Amino acid sequence: MTDIAVLGAGAWGTALAIHAARRGHAVELWTRRPEHAAALRGKRENERYLPGAALPPEIRVTDRLAPAAPVVLLAAPAQAARAVCAALRDSAAARADIAICCKGVERGSGALMSEVVHETLPRAGVAVLTGPSFAAEVAAGKPTAVAIACADEAAGRRLAALLGGPAFRPYWTADVAGAQVGGAAKNVIAIACGIADGRGYGENARAALIARGLAEMARLAAALGGRPETLAGLSGLGDLTLTCTSRQSRNYAFGVEIGAGADVARAREGRRAVVEGVASAEAVAALARARAVDMPIARAVDAVLRRGADLADAIGGLLARPWRAETGPA
Repeated sequence: MTDIAVLGAGAWGTALAIHAARRGHAVELWTRRPEHAAALRGKRENERYLPGAALPPEIRVTDRLAPAAPVVLLAAPAQAARAVCAALRDSAAARADIAICCKGVERGSGALMSEVVHETLPRAGVAVLTGPSFAAEVAAGKPTAVAIACADEAAGRRLAALLGGPAFRPYWTADVAGAQVGGAAKNVIAIACGIADGRGYGENARAALIARGLAEMARLAAALGGRPETLAGLSGLGDLTLTCTSRQSRNYAFGVEIGAGADVARAREGRRAVVEGVASAEAVAALARARAVDMPIARAVDAVLRRGADLADAIGGLLARPWRAETGPA
């Protein structure tokens, strides 16, 4: 019998599957592509997304989307989450405990991932696993702390106990909205930091973007019912700091390319893994407009990536903003 089903065999889904198997669980790892499933089964390694990390024998790989496990880790890309959940409506997973492990806001609807799951699978239990966690380090068993957001404290603590271990420390929070804003918006800020570094603006500029980006994230979280202290924790400041300061971050590395003069479309096409911040920039900026939240950094990133705004003009616009108090209303 399978204990945990992981939906999505990118780097993060694979790392979570490896970690869960290391904790002694029978794991099913799903990928939508039969050829990818065959390669994973044959080589027992995800050469495309997580090279060098061996798949333990406790992991069964499948391309058939019919999980029967009581716990499902949703690690598909954020913009594919609705389609994946819709395909689960007639399966046992429709009543499972689903931990959302992807970070993003849905384009078009502006829905958080928890809202997507609630809408498509109303009988499922919903939690969010988020925080500063590079896939390669989790797969290697390096110390990592994450947040598990769940409105049901007992369910959140059960999930923490199921996944937690000496090198993987989950902390429970009831702030589902705030945790998700942190996870989605930090990717947008990471792209901005990468752009600044790609243009050679220096570490002062990166620190300013991290701090002001955190302020933007906190304003959006508050507008959605989140708590300020959540954004000061693992799912906010912790994840933001990690993602904005390391080339391991796909979003930061993508931003560096754009800042150095790369064409946006070509830079996207040249990457194997999804850069979630690209779609999230559009979705976060739209959600901020709808909620009357001022997010100038997110707005500028969206303008450059989606609407072809001149990079120098977008940066100049940020630098020319009126002087204002550091805290308080935007």
